[in-house]
Amino acid sequence: MTRKGLTSLVAIAVASCGLALTAAPAAAQSRPSDLYTLPPVPTDYEPARLPWGDYDFTGTWPIERLNEGRILFQRPEQYGMRFWVTDEEFQRRLDAARGNDGRFAAATENGIGTSGTEGLAEWFEQTDFGHRTSMLVSPANGQLPPLTEEGMRLFRAGRSGWVPGQAYNWVSDFDSWDRCVSRGFPASMYPFRYNNGIRVFQSPGYMTIVLEMLGTRVIKIYNSKEEAQAAKWPEAVEAWMGNSRGWWEGKTLVIETTNIVSGDSVTEDIFRRAASPLNMATQFTGTLDVPAFNTVPMSTEAMTVERLTMTGPNAIVHELTYSDPLIYTAPWTTRIEWTRDDDYVFFEYACHEGNYMPRDYINASRAQQARIAAGEEEPVTPENDDRSRFARPFDWDPGVGPRAAPGAGRGG
Repeated sequence: MTRKGLTSLVAIAVASCGLALTAAPAAAQSRPSDLYTLPPVPTDYEPARLPWGDYDFTGTWPIERLNEGRILFQRPEQYGMRFWVTDEEFQRRLDAARGNDGRFAAATENGIGTSGTEGLAEWFEQTDFGHRTSMLVSPANGQLPPLTEEGMRLFRAGRSGWVPGQAYNWVSDFDSWDRCVSRGFPASMYPFRYNNGIRVFQSPGYMTIVLEMLGTRVIKIYNSKEEAQAAKWPEAVEAWMGNSRGWWEGKTLVIETTNIVSGDSVTEDIFRRAASPLNMATQFTGTLDVPAFNTVPMSTEAMTVERLTMTGPNAIVHELTYSDPLIYTAPWTTRIEWTRDDDYVFFEYACHEGNYMPRDYINASRAQQARIAAGEEEPVTPENDDRSRFARPFDWDPGVGPRAAPGAGRGG
């Protein structure tokens, strides 16, 4: 399920689109008149409380609409410094959504449907998040900050199944997502082309966030920020989803996550490999550098601070700030919206069972290397490797206008 450019991936994506259900109406942040301003998250909504007093965030909150509506991770350059689209740009998004909905057809008994959407236009009309120019809100230009010199060195030297020109000789040539281990954190909190479900459970002192694709987070809730930070794991203890501790600040649940599996993708020791904090499983507008190829390293200083605020009965604003001073030159922050859809169905993400693709890639690559050594085939280079397409934009926001020709610009 995690292979790229393959017929199986296309089939899964098509089937997933057919399973998408109409989202419930959401109440969220209104678009301000000043399109260059991002107001604070509203806190005037009063959520219901659970028997033990915590605010009730339970439910199913898929982020499928962000993917279907092509609200990108980084801001397309056509939007400049604006956090919000104009009426004309929004209309183009809405028209595209109506067209996608018009192509929808339910899957047959053989599981074959279409690539259309269902209820996407309604979502755009009911949530002001559809007016946002990107998921990324800081830096203010909507672009990821540069990597540090050491971060860039490790990124460029990294090895994964997505890097042009690299052969596959063993499982160490694949990243954690290829191997069905983890999409990484915080990458797991952002949408991909399918399986974008999020389900929240709560019990006294805990919140559990179940992710449809490779991940469950169990967050212990403390009485204060100081108590939560004091409960941080020892540095030597790490987990793919990190050590998450939460506390309430008014109506907002704040979650600090540290102790995320650290390392890089340069080493061939898969037990010392990290997952990229942002990778090919994260929507992005595309660059020749980061976040392509799933090789961004993660140091022991990496951490996130998330803020979950219920802004209406069917909407949660999720704000996440990521910092890793050894890898990124500055922190970055995203703000997205989760929309309630308790009819959204989770199916088992049976990725590892029957994951024969790494083996097939290794066998095919070794055979290709033998042909190259025998002079029967030209050597593979980044220039003639079709994986070079992963450094180019593969998502297009219809709000910016017609799709540009390949290579015509980052936002095209």
